[in-house]
Amino acid sequence: MNISIKNLNKSYENEEIFNDFNMDFYDEKVNCIIGRSGCGKSTLLNIIAGLTDIQSGGIHGVSLSDISYIFQEDRLIEWLTVKENLELTLKKYYDKFVIDEKINELLELVGIYDIKNKYPNALSGGMKQRVNIARAFGKPSKVILMDEPFKSLDYKLKYTIIDEFKTLLNKEKRMVILVTHDLDEAIYFQGNITVFSNKPVQIKGIFNKDLDKSKDEILKIIYTD
Repeated sequence: MNISIKNLNKSYENEEIFNDFNMDFYDEKVNCIIGRSGCGKSTLLNIIAGLTDIQSGGIHGVSLSDISYIFQEDRLIEWLTVKENLELTLKKYYDKFVIDEKINELLELVGIYDIKNKYPNALSGGMKQRVNIARAFGKPSKVILMDEPFKSLDYKLKYTIIDEFKTLLNKEKRMVILVTHDLDEAIYFQGNITVFSNKPVQIKGIFNKDLDKSKDEILKIIYTD
C-alpha cells in the first residue's frame, strides 16, 4: 500500500502552503520529510491524519482508521497509569482477554515493562516517548505518522529509542512518515528522504540510497533557496 498526495491545495488566510502539490509515500519504508522550520512539514502530516482541512486535492491509498500518530508532545492522560493509557487505545481493537498480554509485549519491546503501573508525571521524557511508540504500534494501523518525536531527547537516548523503534518495524512492517529537522536522524533510519522548500512547498530533492555520501548535498539543498 502506497499513499499518493494529488493536487493538494492548502492556504491559511493569505499564506499559501501547498499549491497543486503531489507526493508519494512508499509501503514498509521510513519516508522522511526534512526542510526548514515552518515550511509545511507538520501541516502535511495533519492533513494526512484528517486533523487539518484542505481547499482541494486528495489523499489516496489510506483511510483514517489506518493511521497511528506519534506527536512531539506525549499526549498521555495524567490520571491514568502507563498500562491504563495503553488499554484506552488497545481496547478498541483487541479482546479484553488478550490486552494484558499485548501491553506486556509492547512494553518489553521498548524496554519499560517495569513502569507500567506508574503515572506519566513520574516518567522522564524518554520513558513517555517509549510509551507513545508502544501505543502507536499497539493500534493495528498500516501507517505511523511521526512529527519530530525525538526532538526533546538528548543524543544518546534519542538513538537508543530509534533503535528500539527500528526493531519494532522489523517485527511489524508498517509505513512510516517521519517529519524531522535533524538530517542525521533521517539518515539513520535508512529510508527515503524528501527535502521540502519554503512555502508554497515544492520538493527540492529525493534521496533513497547512499545517504551518508549525499549528506552535504542534502544540506546544500535544504539551505539554498
